[in-house]
Amino acid sequence: MAHYFEENPTTPSDPKSISLRVHGIDFVFTSDADVFSKKKVDFGTTLLLETATADLHQRCIRKGRLLDLGCGYGVIGITMKRVFPAMDVVMADINQRALALTAENAKTNHCPYVSIVSSDGWSQLADSFDVVITNPPVRAGKKTVFAFYDGAFEHLSPGGLLYVVLQKKQGAPSTLAHLETLFGNCEIMVKEVGYWIMRSQKAK
Repeated sequence: MAHYFEENPTTPSDPKSISLRVHGIDFVFTSDADVFSKKKVDFGTTLLLETATADLHQRCIRKGRLLDLGCGYGVIGITMKRVFPAMDVVMADINQRALALTAENAKTNHCPYVSIVSSDGWSQLADSFDVVITNPPVRAGKKTVFAFYDGAFEHLSPGGLLYVVLQKKQGAPSTLAHLETLFGNCEIMVKEVGYWIMRSQKAK
């Protein structure tokens, strides 16, 4: 059985068009077989986007380098680039089909100036970032998910922010504990229908 976190999906292509509205902006994304949330943008991602955009606006953070880690077909990174056009947005994933869709969706949604990187987690990401946002690949296992967090701590600039969404039943409490240990802080920003939006900040 194929998984969305595999590098080279083999299931026959079955593209779908998905509409989304965030921060007063309408988006259209193309999804496909063997990518995460292929039928619609999942509730957790939408909640993460709404929460993170509101928090960044409140903090008056509109510039800097932002990473969408495990980007799938590009929903988070593309949305953040449209909401914060001055940000330098990087999107990374291991799934080659998802990355091709990300490139297509960036063009469709008027985001030509984004970087798309083929990377197994942090393996091909050497730069530092001011913001990291992730809906981590829970089906890839706890070791992979925690490696996302460990890499974020290593690559975030002083004062940088990590935003994460997870369902409680899929390990949100253990993520909270890990991030509290790793960063020295982790705030649950929102709890809604089983989803937790969490934020950690690297010390300045």
